[in-house]
Amino acid sequence: MSRGGSVGVASTGNPDLDVLLTLLDLERVDEDVFVGQHPAKVWSRTFGGQLVAQAIMAAGRTVGDRPIHAVNAHFVRGGDVKRPIEYRVDRHRDGRSLANRTVTATQDGQELFVMLAAFQDHGKGLEHAHARPEVPDPESLPRVEASFAGLEDKLEMFVKAPHPIDMRYTNDPAWIMKGTGERLNHNRVWMRADGRLPDDPLIHVATLGYSSDTTVLDSIITTHGLSWGLDRIIAATVNHSIWFHRPFRFDEWALYATESPVASGSRGLATGRFYSREGELLATTVQEGVIRHFPSRG
Repeated sequence: MSRGGSVGVASTGNPDLDVLLTLLDLERVDEDVFVGQHPAKVWSRTFGGQLVAQAIMAAGRTVGDRPIHAVNAHFVRGGDVKRPIEYRVDRHRDGRSLANRTVTATQDGQELFVMLAAFQDHGKGLEHAHARPEVPDPESLPRVEASFAGLEDKLEMFVKAPHPIDMRYTNDPAWIMKGTGERLNHNRVWMRADGRLPDDPLIHVATLGYSSDTTVLDSIITTHGLSWGLDRIIAATVNHSIWFHRPFRFDEWALYATESPVASGSRGLATGRFYSREGELLATTVQEGVIRHFPSRG
């Protein structure tokens, strides 16, 4: 048995980021089989971003240095946070510039999650992208934790969650807008790993994948003037896709600009774009989630 790669778990100075890096350092129990653990701080079920990030690591460790360019994931069951997860990789193709993998995450033989991953060498071609929204610089904005003040009992899930990522909203988060009555059909959040990451590009991709499952569904509820913790909302991710457009470091600031084009049939769809500070479009995300709101009576 061996570790999945050369992640390294030297301290970053942030205990929560150290834990995330340890989670990404999968145990390799066979050529195409890896085992991932849960952190000590957990939610009621496995965090979707953890599944995405660990599956990216598992797939990437079977490919070598070729960069990942797309993942398409489906969530089948909620994971048991007290038990490890097995990630089995199926190799579909290894071409001269392309590779394709499927990663299946299981516990006791039950599928939790399935992800297709595509890898392709970077080449020259046409270039264009949507412009980055104009927003305040991250240094001028407070960390998201500052917005919890006075609402700790309502936002206990967020307060007690791990915080390996420095997140700074450029607009008020949902729970602040709830108090002002504002509605917003988009959300924009600066993000970066809260400490320096190893140089391995796959670690940066996996950390973005982990982060992409945060804030992305916000625009569904802020469109309706609702908030996590303050309204009776049940949400669960159904599927999640990411396209990686160019190399990046995720210990440098990236703006996650999200919006929701539609909510219907108890599901909501959200799209997101990660931009570098210089305005380059780094990655695009699409997530569908089950969103159920139970209005208070009276």
